Amino acid sequence: MALYKSFRTMCAAGTMMLALAVASPAMAQGGGGGRADELKKAESAAIAAENAKKLGQHGVQKIPPAVVPVEAENVWDLDLSTGGRVRIQLRPDIAPNHVERIKTLTRQGFYNGLKFHRVIPGFMAQGGDPKGDGTGGSSLPDLKAEFNVMPHLRGTVSMARAASEDSANSQFFVVLLPRMQLDKKYTVFGRVIEGMQYVDSIAQGEPPANPSVIVQASIESDGKPRPAVLPQPAPTVPSAAELNAPIKK
Repeated sequence: MALYKSFRTMCAAGTMMLALAVASPAMAQGGGGGRADELKKAESAAIAAENAKKLGQHGVQKIPPAVVPVEAENVWDLDLSTGGRVRIQLRPDIAPNHVERIKTLTRQGFYNGLKFHRVIPGFMAQGGDPKGDGTGGSSLPDLKAEFNVMPHLRGTVSMARAASEDSANSQFFVVLLPRMQLDKKYTVFGRVIEGMQYVDSIAQGEPPANPSVIVQASIESDGKPRPAVLPQPAPTVPSAAELNAPIKK
């Protein structure tokens, strides 16, 4: 009987050892799988950190807010001969050098009396040229382009330039209708926030027969009062002699 019990005990022990032997590969595999997962996570974290480092080195362009608080120092007032004041919010956050140029020339009185020499219906109204023919500028050096993500929507104010991207100086244009094809080709530096009806009334033409004029340009924080707006020049009325003159062939 004792011999039989001893035999049963040995069989039970053998069965347990066999079960452990069978289970051990699975247990080992499970342990190895956990370590593999940890290694994969560590590798992913290292790759993410490296990518973040690269992005930081090369820089990522941040999208500026569509709307920013209106501050008097960054409002450009244009009193036009079309009958009122146009308020333009300047955006030094997207075009700091262009905004600084506008402020400098404005405070020098550069824009006072200048004409809108190129006004295309449904497109834009361009001014800021002392020569009045699109070839002039200030005595200051041309500006390096500050192309940005702001779109050319109705009321957008952008800097005019020649063929070179870095040739903007003093001329600007106000967009009358959306022109997305201009995006990132011209530097947007502001947008009309009040008085767009006076822009719409600017005389049209390239050049207009009776150009509209910037009576006074000022930075709002300087507190300049609105001047007496100059009336548009009356169209020339033909004389009786001109009306009766024979038609030239």
